[in-house]
Amino acid sequence: MYPSSTLCRSQEEFHRERAASTALENVRAISAGAAIAWGLEAAAAEKREARGAKTRAIADLMAARNLSAKDAERQFSEGSGAAVQRKSRPRIRDAGLRVSSVPSA
Repeated sequence: MYPSSTLCRSQEEFHRERAASTALENVRAISAGAAIAWGLEAAAAEKREARGAKTRAIADLMAARNLSAKDAERQFSEGSGAAVQRKSRPRIRDAGLRVSSVPSA
């Protein structure tokens, strides 16, 4: 499990404050290095979170499109009322007129 960008930024801030407030040189050096490391990890976490949000948005869009495609398919399936209604309409050819531009099906 990866740390969140919020956690990384709070740790970075903590280590920067610690480095600024201490009188010991070695603590200052270690805290400054830790702050840099947490900053880099925060940048990586922000990229991960942005990528995850984009992936979720794309998945939601695809699910919505898939759902609407399935609804349209159901509406025009063989067993639906629309299909039965289409089959029972009289054709021009059935009325005794001969028009060659009307498809036969």
